[in-house]
Amino acid sequence: MTESVLRVLVVDDEPDIRELLELTLRKMGLQPVCAGSVAEARACLAAGAFDLALTDMRLPDGEGLEVVRFVAEQGLDTPIAVITAYGNTDNAVLAMKAGAFDYLQKPVSLAQLRSLVGSALKVDGKRPAGAARLEGESPAMRDVLGLVAKLARSQAAVYISGESGTGKEQAARLIHEQGPRAERAFVAVNCGAIPETLMESEFFGYRKGAFTGADAERDGFFQLAQGGTLFLDEVADLPLAMQVKLLRAIQEKRVRKLGAAQEEAVDVRIICATHQDLAARVEAGLFRQDLYYRLNVLPLRMPPLRELREDIPRFAERLLARFSPPEQPRRLSAAAREALLAYHYPGNFRELENILERAVALSGGQLVEADELRLQPGAEGAPTPDGCEPLQDYLDRLEREAIVKALEATRYNRTQAARRLGVTFRSLRYRMERLGVK
Repeated sequence: MTESVLRVLVVDDEPDIRELLELTLRKMGLQPVCAGSVAEARACLAAGAFDLALTDMRLPDGEGLEVVRFVAEQGLDTPIAVITAYGNTDNAVLAMKAGAFDYLQKPVSLAQLRSLVGSALKVDGKRPAGAARLEGESPAMRDVLGLVAKLARSQAAVYISGESGTGKEQAARLIHEQGPRAERAFVAVNCGAIPETLMESEFFGYRKGAFTGADAERDGFFQLAQGGTLFLDEVADLPLAMQVKLLRAIQEKRVRKLGAAQEEAVDVRIICATHQDLAARVEAGLFRQDLYYRLNVLPLRMPPLRELREDIPRFAERLLARFSPPEQPRRLSAAAREALLAYHYPGNFRELENILERAVALSGGQLVEADELRLQPGAEGAPTPDGCEPLQDYLDRLEREAIVKALEATRYNRTQAARRLGVTFRSLRYRMERLGVK
């Protein structure tokens, strides 16, 4: 008996975003159904069952909040998440109070989308093909999984270290899902993506009238994670002033909204992560030692992919199944398999995903050959043996060198580095992720 494909409703009026979400969901082995308005979304939900729904907040004939309310009013067993513009999460908070389980900010990160979708369907006891990543039989991965099970039983703060692309957020979600807070919220915060001027209001919320534009009261990350887990990704990027406020909130288990006279109690478990050496930043005076000790109670190191070579064939097969069209599944040639086993993976699992997604697109047949993997010739992008470096590799190497130079000149302050390079902060983060810059 074949297992039915899980169905996901995508509600967005922008064709490009609908197409992007649809392609991503199909690669995860799911069946997306698209709607461009509130009316279309209601019709789809009334016509058939869905395992998950994703809705934009701004639609031509209303707001995504109406879709959330429709699901609740009809008693539908459909978890729903909302997509909102960055810095405008008030409606997303209202949607969560109305029944939405999470929200994504635009521009949508595909890694966050996959994580949210996998987490939502796993909570309901369903699991899309290829959604899990923290699996494997290598000694390093078995150690990680064993430690995750132990950490889940505790309520102490967890500090997850590891290079970019090693699955730190997946580990944090697994700790949450295996622990006593699994039925409550898991709120993931990218500390490096929040402008410094908005940090306090984003973390602690604000009262109506607290500042210009504060038209209604709003909860912060701590209130949204009440009873659950607050995951602070890239915690090393927090400015020192915010570190002081975060330390006090963790110590006192109380926070005060901007404009409020009284503090309110919060009960959250803190899990943090960074690809940077946090102890070294303490030594350099860039991170508070007292906060470091508060966060680093239970450490977990995520191994780089080069330490999980026994699991690379398993990972590759699962990713090929995800990225291949159902009518033409791809498999690796013996040479391609050997090339993947010998590669150094500066971008870790994220880079392996990109390599195989690109290979499926380039492959002309069912067999993926070694040259279609387009692996970097050396750890630093060294020229190929015949002395001719491919143009894209050459441009990537120059871009990587310029980014590293700017980061070193600004003591790894990404905001200042972006300013030096003449790009936006968001653009710099994207380029660092694409090029595997840590």
